Parts: sequence; structure tokens; C-alpha cells
Amino acid sequence: MSGLLYLIPIALFLGLLGLVAFLWAIKTDQFEDLDGAASRILFDDDADKDKNKKDDG
Repeated sequence: MSGLLYLIPIALFLGLLGLVAFLWAIKTDQFEDLDGAASRILFDDDADKDKNKKDDG
């Protein structure tokens, strides 16, 4: 029973810490573009590399 005196405040503190981290992530727009990274892997960057070669030389 005395273990609960330690575990309950620790659990509440960790839950509050997780909530603060989540609210910070929302405030700093970490979840702004969820599809951007997922679709970026599908496109080939060779066209951009070829364009840069033509501009350089």
C-alpha cells in the first residue's frame, strides 16, 4: 500500500509531462504537414539534379 504513495504522484507527473510535450508540439506546428514527408519519398529528385547541372554549366 505504501508503494502507491510513490507510484500515483509519479504517474500523474509523467502524464502531465506528456501533456505538456504534446501541447508544445501543437504550438510549434510540429503536426502542420503530415502528408508532406509521406509523399516526398514517392517523388524522384533526379529532375531537380538535372536542372541544377544545366544551370551550373
